[in-house]
Amino acid sequence: MAKRGGFPGGMGGFGGMNLNNLMKEAKKMQADMEKSQAELATKEFEASAGGGAINVKVSGEKMIKEIKINREVVDPEDVEMLEDLILTCVNEALRKVDSAQAAELGKFNIPGLM
Repeated sequence: MAKRGGFPGGMGGFGGMNLNNLMKEAKKMQADMEKSQAELATKEFEASAGGGAINVKVSGEKMIKEIKINREVVDPEDVEMLEDLILTCVNEALRKVDSAQAAELGKFNIPGLM
């Protein structure tokens, strides 16, 4: 007599993997990811530009914590250069956060996450 209903492979079509075990693994992975994100949020990332003329600190949550400007760089006749240095420095600090996030969350190997 033929078997009725169900999926090929016996255990729900997951290659014999128990659905409860799959759910437990997913919950554990979610908890691990949340822990990793919380740890990253507490870290600070620094960058400098113009040979140390500008220094920026940002949090793992991409919030600017501090901007330090060396007095010798402040030239009222060349504000554009100062603006460029600040932009460069802030963007580099934010890239460092992105890189740390990608490295930390990339270990979870979830397609489409990063």
